[in-house]
Amino acid sequence: MTSKRILLAVLAAVGLSACSYVPRIVTEYRIDVQQGNVLNQEMVAQLKPGQTRDQVRYLLGTPLLNDIFHAERWDYVYRLENGRTGAIETRRLTVFFNKDGRLERVAGDAEAASVAELAAPVARMQVVDLGSLPADGKPLPPNEQRGFFGRMLEKVGL
Repeated sequence: MTSKRILLAVLAAVGLSACSYVPRIVTEYRIDVQQGNVLNQEMVAQLKPGQTRDQVRYLLGTPLLNDIFHAERWDYVYRLENGRTGAIETRRLTVFFNKDGRLERVAGDAEAASVAELAAPVARMQVVDLGSLPADGKPLPPNEQRGFFGRMLEKVGL
């Protein structure tokens, strides 16, 4: 009788200890949580001193924080939490305007364009005449080149 009680107690202890451990063979799916304004370096590089509030809003989007006590300051905050690794990536960008509502300076993780980049000539459109032949005299390639199955159907006569 006592051996049955000891065996029952051991089985109960093993059963209760099994409930406390969950093997991570199959993990649950966790999504990436993205909050705030997505800002990249290309967007910030388009900012130039003297731009209006509307131009900045067009380039960067509506600011996440628009403080009524600091009307000349817009804060853009971005946070991304990776669901798989749990790593958190944060970015912060603050845009300052002068009293006239023109862009004065930018502060934060991303940098605005440098003076050399702003002074560089802007590439204009390149005009291409589609109606003329190349100078080397080679004919233009056909408009549509057939793939493997198209060539096979052509050989068969379809």
